[in-house]
Amino acid sequence: MEHRDEAVTESRPPRPRSSNSLRKWLRPGMNVKRWLALMTLGVALFGLGIGYILRDIYESYSFPDIVYYLTLQFLPRVVRAALMFCVATGALLAGLVGLYRSLMEPYRKGVEESAADTHYRHRFGHNGPKVVAIGGGTGLSVLLRGVKEYTPNLTAVVTVADDGGSSGRLRRELGVLPPGDFRNCIAAMSDAEDLVTRLMQYRFKEGSGLEGHSFGNLFIVAMSNIVGGFEAAIQETSRVLNVRGRIVPSTLDDVTLTASVAGDQTVRGESKIPESGLPISTVSLDPPDAQAHPAAVQAILDADMIILGPGSLYTSIMPNLLVEDITKAIRQSKAIKVYVCNVATQPGETDGYSAEDHLEAIIRHVGRNLVHHMLLHDTTVRAVPSDGLAHPVVAAGRPMPGIKVTYADVVNPDNPLRHDPYRLAEAVLSLLHERPQPTLPPDDDRPNGGYPSNDPAAGPPSAPNLAEVGAGR
Repeated sequence: MEHRDEAVTESRPPRPRSSNSLRKWLRPGMNVKRWLALMTLGVALFGLGIGYILRDIYESYSFPDIVYYLTLQFLPRVVRAALMFCVATGALLAGLVGLYRSLMEPYRKGVEESAADTHYRHRFGHNGPKVVAIGGGTGLSVLLRGVKEYTPNLTAVVTVADDGGSSGRLRRELGVLPPGDFRNCIAAMSDAEDLVTRLMQYRFKEGSGLEGHSFGNLFIVAMSNIVGGFEAAIQETSRVLNVRGRIVPSTLDDVTLTASVAGDQTVRGESKIPESGLPISTVSLDPPDAQAHPAAVQAILDADMIILGPGSLYTSIMPNLLVEDITKAIRQSKAIKVYVCNVATQPGETDGYSAEDHLEAIIRHVGRNLVHHMLLHDTTVRAVPSDGLAHPVVAAGRPMPGIKVTYADVVNPDNPLRHDPYRLAEAVLSLLHERPQPTLPPDDDRPNGGYPSNDPAAGPPSAPNLAEVGAGR
């Protein structure tokens, strides 16, 4: 169960322990060993020069007997050399560590990761896999918080259908895109101090006109007025808060999410849909021809892995997939495509759903052959309790042709109804090693193999033309 636009005021969870720092410093390509070798050579030559001077003094002058003992001449030369080498090495390392701490202390305050991890990421970060995460709400931000530790080549494609809470008020009053989901992604992907991200998530509890608003939402809207647009505001806010990766909307169009529910009723508005309490048949966008953001399409086409979820099925994930060129790009991409199923059902949205029901809802809206894998929490390892409203999502045992189901322990031990960022990231990224992709069977009971098309003979849709995506905007 994932909640949208929820203020997160607690500290971020601790980062996973870094690997052996010394091994990381000495990895080829870190540009460290060469300078250590040069420094060692300089120290050796300096010591050799001092040795020549001492030898000349030793041969020219007579010393008292105490010098014999102070210089350990009663020991063999090999033993003396070994002792001096060990003492010199220890003194050199202690001096380097002390010098580093003295010079870097003013610049490392508030930084959680080690200097080795920071330098490693600087040197090798660009080599990480290209990952695109699609969704919204707190489910997406949980995933991003974990995945950013493995690769900086991370793109979040975020829904713009939110119309509730602070985001909805700003959207209606100022005509901006809803900033809440973007704020959550920025906080999750930021390397800024914990206090800064807590500030972005702070929600005013009182004040005329301020009550209920998130500081981060107001910050993004103010930035959009300064830099001249919502998209530029997200980029500048990401730069200021040192965000790893990119955050882009699935569309820049002003869209409204509409649901057909039981009793042939229609509910308009993302925030109103779960409140209806009625089973959801289908959801759609108004207007239905929303143009995909070109950067989102390009990121999907270039991706090594595309991840749908976790998050609210109908109100976080589906609004992105209903943007036609987003779905076309996902099908065209050669990436591994994974659907991360929620740990628990969401009241008013997926009550009573099994894992298969979640996936079949996606198929019902955009056709088959969209994902290769489905990741589920392994309840045999760690049980997920029911809180009376939300219940564990488990597999019903129905066949899902073309889908490989992977089970892993991915829940937060302190809150088993939520995913753990780092367990989830490790589990989902391990699927990168699962190539080749599973064979995707034809969808015999649907026109055109499940692909949305008016012509059953048209076959799978072609890749979207980037020159046409967003044309006329």
